[in-house]
Amino acid sequence: MPFPTGLRALNHRDFRRWYLAALVSQVGTWMQSVAQAWLVLQLTNSPLLLGLIGTLQWGPMLFLALVSGAIADRLPKRRLLMATQAAMGGQALILGTLAATGHVRYWHIGLLALVAGAANALDNPARQSFNADLVGRDDVVNAVALNSAAFNSARIVGPAAAGLLIGRWGVVPAFFINGVSFLVVLGALATVRVEGRSPAGTRRSLAQEIHEGLDYALRTPRIRQVLAVLLVVSFCVFNFSVYVPLLARTVLGLGAEGFGFLMASVGVGAVTGALTLGIFVSRQPPFAVLFGAAGVACAGLVGIAAVRQFELAVPLLFVVGFAGIVAVAGCNTALQINAPDALRGRVMSIYTLIFGGSFPIASIVIGALSERWGVSAAFLAAGITGLTSLAVVLLARRLAT
Repeated sequence: MPFPTGLRALNHRDFRRWYLAALVSQVGTWMQSVAQAWLVLQLTNSPLLLGLIGTLQWGPMLFLALVSGAIADRLPKRRLLMATQAAMGGQALILGTLAATGHVRYWHIGLLALVAGAANALDNPARQSFNADLVGRDDVVNAVALNSAAFNSARIVGPAAAGLLIGRWGVVPAFFINGVSFLVVLGALATVRVEGRSPAGTRRSLAQEIHEGLDYALRTPRIRQVLAVLLVVSFCVFNFSVYVPLLARTVLGLGAEGFGFLMASVGVGAVTGALTLGIFVSRQPPFAVLFGAAGVACAGLVGIAAVRQFELAVPLLFVVGFAGIVAVAGCNTALQINAPDALRGRVMSIYTLIFGGSFPIASIVIGALSERWGVSAAFLAAGITGLTSLAVVLLARRLAT
């Protein structure tokens, strides 16, 4: 029996297997994210050092994203994904073992965050561009929307479960659950029939292929404008693993369970936004939708800067999660639809570079601002910077037409 229109990408057998396994793994990943942030604050009680972990975990994106895009256009994506997923699972199990034995130190967390970041940098372009291989161009919008919904459903379940686990048994179970979840992904990938090979063609050096992808993106107005919106949202909005624990602990005075529910409110908003995009946008997301969603997300950060009550933080985080994912998933979809098959891995590596590579810079800035002037000032600065940058993007778009 076929799935309804809003879930049509699940009619593809290989996508369905990959999607369900990835959902399990993403729950584990979010559990580890919450546990890792809480462990860092327990060991150091420093917003700056928490921000530094984010920088270490996402820093490899800055150096490896473009190279990994070229690799994704060369190698079978399924096999590449099996290697990167195994590496991330091993990292989680090592961190869990260190925490369980009481030997964990801050530098251990930093080093393992760097390992996970390198694996993720290689994984991301292959994973993003694999969607079109699994479902074809006609269903790629729905596939991206479902992936975003899964990611953010995990953002709901993972933090809430982690908060309950941490409150009752500490951070250790979250790390082991995440490590085991990667076995589910490896099992699913082993049964996927699509290899995700790029069209055969003349191979050149990695540097030449990277230049070809960058040149195409910068010369294509639609892709260039989408990437500009993505940069604003990535840098200013998508830093929840730094924002939310600081908001919970230093502004609202919440414990682990309250922190988990704040993260879940972001996730509920994001799932709603992803499903809305998948149901109501069948092909090319209009630029006005991407731009408007980015503006709402940045305005939401300005509102959070004034919040001092849990009851007000929850709906505002919902709005930021909703609008932020509409903007980011819409950008992802637009890039995949517009990119030629032979360049899709490299175009999506630019997406990875911007979305993931912005975080190490933004997280250390947010940590430093929070430590110097307070968390609320960091929210305000991010929101105003985002709105100002979007105004510049809009002006540049109008001047170009």
